[in-house]
Amino acid sequence: MSQIDNLPPLRDVIATHQLSAKKSLGQNFLLDLNLTAKIARQAGKLAEADVLEIGPGPGGLTRGLLSEGARRVLAIEKDERCLPALQQIADAYDGRLQVINADALEFDPLEYLTPPIKIAANLPYNVGTELLVRWLTPKEWPPFWESLTLMFQKEVAERIVAKPGSKAYGRLAILAQWRSDARIVIDLPPQAFTPPPKVSSAVVHLTALPEPRYPADAAVLSRVVAAAFNQRRKMLRASLKGVAPNIEDHLAAAGIKPTDRAEQIGLEEFCALARSVASQK
Repeated sequence: MSQIDNLPPLRDVIATHQLSAKKSLGQNFLLDLNLTAKIARQAGKLAEADVLEIGPGPGGLTRGLLSEGARRVLAIEKDERCLPALQQIADAYDGRLQVINADALEFDPLEYLTPPIKIAANLPYNVGTELLVRWLTPKEWPPFWESLTLMFQKEVAERIVAKPGSKAYGRLAILAQWRSDARIVIDLPPQAFTPPPKVSSAVVHLTALPEPRYPADAAVLSRVVAAAFNQRRKMLRASLKGVAPNIEDHLAAAGIKPTDRAEQIGLEEFCALARSVASQK
């Protein structure tokens, strides 16, 4: 494996700092620096962008982003054990890396970033979906980011890009495709990681649209689709009865049959349903 910079190989970094992956933090380390650089390239042109990275661990993707020319990387790392390894990277890259020891679910990075902003991360498995939903559902749009380049379990990645009628289609597909273009760009086998997870992984690239494909309130749409897919085997009039007292009227207004099931309904119809529910207030 060739090096992408003059820093030690990641296996040596992990051994030096005793960075065994913690299951409680959803950690699986990607050690092939050529692969992390390939993932970084999926984020597009980095030279004129700040990059937000969540959960850098020993810094494999961090080094990929910096070696590919990122103007600046802000890395949010919860695990204090990783900080010395990340500081070594910061020292080698002339101030282009800032590392903050924080929980990404509780930290607001915006005061540290200058637009344009990209997000790139091998997301910890235990917080990845929640972070994605937060980034997709701010009240105001366009968001602070212009693109997301994120690694997930392959099953989650497939849910993000799924189409109506497929088994993977659900809440993540609706929220992702409402406001962004989403596609899987890299598939990764378990053997690419240390320790190898039990499932395959995939990198998804999402580009923010200038405006949503259809008008809807983000909070209402999120609540409607969460209820609809929580009981996906049921007819919509049953799964959505807690969303509004006269849900059949709202379904009719959106052109949806009350006997339809969630996986049959497209994005446009879900947005129409959310608008109808919101108009009642």
